[in-house]
Amino acid sequence: MMEYVLLFLSTVIVNNFVLSRFLGLCIFFGVSKSLNASVGMGMAVASVMTVSSTLAWVVYNYVLVPFHLHFLTTVVFVILVACFVQLLEMIIRKFAPALYNLWGIYLLLIATNCIILGVPLINAESNYGFVKSVVHAFGSGVGFAFALILMASLRERLALADVPKPFQGLSIAFILAGLLALAFMGFSGMIPI
Repeated sequence: MMEYVLLFLSTVIVNNFVLSRFLGLCIFFGVSKSLNASVGMGMAVASVMTVSSTLAWVVYNYVLVPFHLHFLTTVVFVILVACFVQLLEMIIRKFAPALYNLWGIYLLLIATNCIILGVPLINAESNYGFVKSVVHAFGSGVGFAFALILMASLRERLALADVPKPFQGLSIAFILAGLLALAFMGFSGMIPI
């Protein structure tokens, strides 16, 4: 059990895909202007990542591996993710139109987000079991949501600050993301006693 807790915490904090591997930056910078949009997008990415990684694990271990179709792994995973994101888009458009309008194009960009594809590929490459794959995917999604919400909170605070003209907008957002990445890198250097 402790192994799963450590895997979850490491994917959320130490090996955060946005702040340590710099994956998924398009959505990260696009949606992090608003805290409300960031919370919803974080939940959507975490759910898409968990469900698509679970489906990818099942397809990989019960279809691709037994039939020696490893070369189709990336294509199959992309199709699984795209189908699930399309389903999510239809559900959100039907039941939460305000959230659908708030996210705009970024909802469809979940399908092409490299984190969403990267997690199932890492799970397959690392030969994780089912539970470990789900924990890794969920932790990665929570880590993405955590980074997104943290960035949105800081960007909303920066909107009230007196930022010099050349640094306003995306420039200060990149500087802020770099500082967050440096702060999170500190967790990877900690040695347990």
